[in-house]
Amino acid sequence: VENASRLADKLADKGLRIVSGKSENHLLMIDTKTFQHEGVYLSGDIAARILDVAGIVTNRNTIPGDKSPFRATGVRMGTVWISQLGYGPDEVDRLASAIVHLLEGCKPFYYRSRTGRKLLRSKVDSSALQKGREIVSQLTGIETGTPEFNPLLLRGKETQNFLNFALSSDVLALEDNQSQPTTLSGPDWNVGGTLFKHTAQRFSLHFQNSSQAARSMQWLKDLSDGYIQFDDLHAKLPGPVSIEFEESADPTPVHQPDNEGINLLKPYFISCTERPADLVHLPPFQWQDENASGLLKTELHDIHVQLGARMVPFAGWDMPVWYSSVGEEHAAVRSAVGLFDVSHMGVFEASGPDAANFLNTVTTNDIDDLPVGRSHYTFLLLPNGGVIDDLLVYRRANEKFMLVVNAANNDKDWAWLNSVNKGEVLIEEKRPWSRILHPCVLKDLRDPRWGEYCRVDIALQGPHSRDILVSICEDRVFADQIKALPWAGLIEGKLSDIDIVISRTGYTGERIAFELFVHPKDSPDLWNLLMTTGKKYGLLPCGLAARDSTRTEAGLPLYGHELAGPLSLNPADAGFGSYVKLWKPFFIGRGAFITHEKKRASSVIRFRMNEKAVRRPELGDPIVDRRGKIVGIVTSCAIGMEGYLSGLAYVLKTNSEEGAQLAIYQTGGGKRKLRAPAESFKLGNKLPVPDLLTVLSRFPKHVKKIQ
Repeated sequence: VENASRLADKLADKGLRIVSGKSENHLLMIDTKTFQHEGVYLSGDIAARILDVAGIVTNRNTIPGDKSPFRATGVRMGTVWISQLGYGPDEVDRLASAIVHLLEGCKPFYYRSRTGRKLLRSKVDSSALQKGREIVSQLTGIETGTPEFNPLLLRGKETQNFLNFALSSDVLALEDNQSQPTTLSGPDWNVGGTLFKHTAQRFSLHFQNSSQAARSMQWLKDLSDGYIQFDDLHAKLPGPVSIEFEESADPTPVHQPDNEGINLLKPYFISCTERPADLVHLPPFQWQDENASGLLKTELHDIHVQLGARMVPFAGWDMPVWYSSVGEEHAAVRSAVGLFDVSHMGVFEASGPDAANFLNTVTTNDIDDLPVGRSHYTFLLLPNGGVIDDLLVYRRANEKFMLVVNAANNDKDWAWLNSVNKGEVLIEEKRPWSRILHPCVLKDLRDPRWGEYCRVDIALQGPHSRDILVSICEDRVFADQIKALPWAGLIEGKLSDIDIVISRTGYTGERIAFELFVHPKDSPDLWNLLMTTGKKYGLLPCGLAARDSTRTEAGLPLYGHELAGPLSLNPADAGFGSYVKLWKPFFIGRGAFITHEKKRASSVIRFRMNEKAVRRPELGDPIVDRRGKIVGIVTSCAIGMEGYLSGLAYVLKTNSEEGAQLAIYQTGGGKRKLRAPAESFKLGNKLPVPDLLTVLSRFPKHVKKIQ
């Protein structure tokens, strides 16, 4: 009881808030909200884990005020063990000192989940962790012995990628049973060594002596655990990785740290920014959109004309904007099924043993988390954080990926990816000489040179889209795979003797929706088959207008409106920051994205006009609060299912709460010039009146059940 009370008092004296320290139940409860960094508090779960890493075992626990056991802000310590270990006042004081050092050394931060929820995380400063461990070692009297001159053995699925970020050498260049000189950088030290590759999942790391090996082993373990701070708070290395001493009768020669073991051209390794280099600076990417003469036509162009579609120029293509009416086609997607020609979209392929590393460098999402037969949404960013495009990446095989990009950005995206792949353009402003060291194979799958491998996209969207696919599938096994396909899933097979890649994805907000990738020459046959089979299901061909209205209603961004465009919006501005995985130590534009996030004050909201039959707002129209203050800008607007105009707008966070009442001051058909007020206030004259709107949830809440 005396020891428990003393520990509680000592922690309280050092600034910790003790919620419970009752001697009768021998429990001590620490409020972790005491520790904050840039407005983010330390969670009880992460605090308990960091204490455990240092050797102090505790549990997370809710405290008064916590709303959920999954968001606990307390650390619970049963204090009976203090007496069981024979601790007296001196040991209790040192234990309190260790706890304080560790918790004060924590810097909380968060990642964004796909639902927008903050996922609380924290890193601990290496000196604080080392001090805590030293005190724990003194208290327990346990010291870890170090074998003489033994190398480290690292094992695990992510070992090669882990070491490629941790070490200064080009780890990816090693073949099996090869070695290379390298350097490992800690918080304030560098040691040279030799890396030997057994396989991609098994490496040996040799150092000059046992003290270097021991220090390096602890540092690598901390990096694998993911709680130690290095370079910036958000980054963590791939892992976990098993690290242990390896018995070796034939030691590999050890290289001392020098330029031979440091590849400064690597896009990233720990402490790389502390190593300036006098190397050739790569030029920034330059893109000039060339206006091609004449409109391109998809293989389905003649069919659209025969169906009576109204054709319009779009992104250099002659495309159907509607067939019957936007309202009918929109309703078909929501209640039955709509068929879209999206074969003007760009379709690329990245393949080879280095394809995953390349895509992890050029895209914001985490390719390592993408299994074969799945797809994910992601972005291409410039080094300054500007958005090149948003896209979907499909993993067709372990070393083969398909990328689908916006038609308007196809040529720009292709030029960017190839320039990065060849090491011709700037990818990191702080290290302008860095480049891709191991290129992949890039193919434009709309280019006829790739023959049978070519692919274009047709979208089948709506509640009955799966029924249509199953009804025309003669292979029952493949039909069952279509039925069981999860959202973002990918399968390949044949539909009526047509080779096809089927993905359960789409740009309409429908969850029963598919994108069908076929050879361009097969697209007319597939279109006609779907039209014929789909009649009894209420299928309608749909144009670009319904594609825009459904995506707007669903809150999905459009490049040039909610991404990039006149407002220079980035993924977080658009509400899709969760698809930017800041735990990746490096991707192009990462640093600029983090900087932008720290000062971002606005975000895209979804809204609905309060009245029907009002003029449709356009990109650039100002949004005002009830006092007339401009608090946002309209980015998109279209007619919704219930006859009301709904849209998206970039609005100050303080005005973005669901249910907020705002208004749009329309600028008169997008002329960007506010309508002048009447010259005189005479009866019968008209004055501009803002149209009222209501802020909706960022995405529709009543999404149809995923079956």
